[in-house]
Amino acid sequence: MFKLSRQKLIAPLAILAGFLFTSKFVLAASGTWSFASSSGLESTAKAIGYSASTPTPEAIIGNAITLLLSFLGVAFLGLMIYAGIMWMMADGNEQTVDKAKKIIEESVIGLIIVIAAYAVSFFVISYFAKNTLS
Repeated sequence: MFKLSRQKLIAPLAILAGFLFTSKFVLAASGTWSFASSSGLESTAKAIGYSASTPTPEAIIGNAITLLLSFLGVAFLGLMIYAGIMWMMADGNEQTVDKAKKIIEESVIGLIIVIAAYAVSFFVISYFAKNTLS
């Protein structure tokens, strides 16, 4: 029977994650893709006298957070796929099944922590931005 080793599984997942991470970064850095141009925000900004082409510090920080969260999402997906394959190929070995369950539980807990941290930072930043702008 075909046995999939950990090294054979990690390499394709790492390549896929690297490709997804770098492709978004390259597109965003080269200026070929931007939210402002694809959503019509740039044309609206030009109509009222603002230039959307120069990145603001908020946009740079927002892009960095988006990249980080995208990478963490890909890492979560990779861990879930890895644990699922490990569980399916356990072949009745309870120790391997328990290890796969532990990976899934820890991945979900990590994702919950990341989402909670993002939510807290979003509400804190929006609170301070609302109070300083008014």
